[in-house]
Amino acid sequence: MTPHADDAAVEDRAGVPGLRLAAGGATRGDNMHDRDAGTTYDAGDAGATYGAGDDLESALPRDRNQAILEAAKQVGAILKREGHPFALAGSVAVYAHGGTGNLQHDVDFCIRPEDADAVAATLGAAGLSVFTPPEDWLLKAGCLGQQVDLIFELAHRPVDTELLDRAQELSVDSVRMPVLSPTDLLRGLLASFSEHHCDFGAVLPIARILRERVDWELLRRECGQEPMPAAFFYLLERLEVVAPPHAERSGEQP
Repeated sequence: MTPHADDAAVEDRAGVPGLRLAAGGATRGDNMHDRDAGTTYDAGDAGATYGAGDDLESALPRDRNQAILEAAKQVGAILKREGHPFALAGSVAVYAHGGTGNLQHDVDFCIRPEDADAVAATLGAAGLSVFTPPEDWLLKAGCLGQQVDLIFELAHRPVDTELLDRAQELSVDSVRMPVLSPTDLLRGLLASFSEHHCDFGAVLPIARILRERVDWELLRRECGQEPMPAAFFYLLERLEVVAPPHAERSGEQP
């Protein structure tokens, strides 16, 4: 995806250096009123206010977790209204499956690579700023002052129709939208483990929360031969979060 020629200059954006406006993204200072939602989007602030003329900061929820939820609801509602295939991912997806409200620093959505330009155009038309970062597997957008990642590669695989079809429609703070399945959520987290990024402490609570709804045998087959996921499986077994493989439980040789 290449930015429009008018948007080729690098945008000075705090915390996200070197980003460019994506195809279809709104330019700074553009405003558009969403008549259906009754929301005024200000691309310059990369967010939305809940009434024309209101100050952005006064309209933002005081609680950061609630601000992240509101951003997820806004973007999810836009994508759903325009018929784009997608699924909520990340910490907000865990929350939708019954996890805690202690959310991470951004909102994650999975979209198919072939839909990336259309999604960028939709969000840009709604007045949100959309940017292409140096990484070639996602877009970034801003909503309600929160960062939104639009991911089209998960667990080192392109997001496809099959992944999105496995998503479950759940209520996200009263707004229903497709959410990645628990097994797919854990697969993505396990696949992200490496020598440079291996935070078991962040993933362990998620595994505890979702353990009854995850296909652990499938994840063992797909991820269990890699050293970092294998170590995490061992930790889960020792903590009795999951049972050992069937062969070990029965005393058979693997």
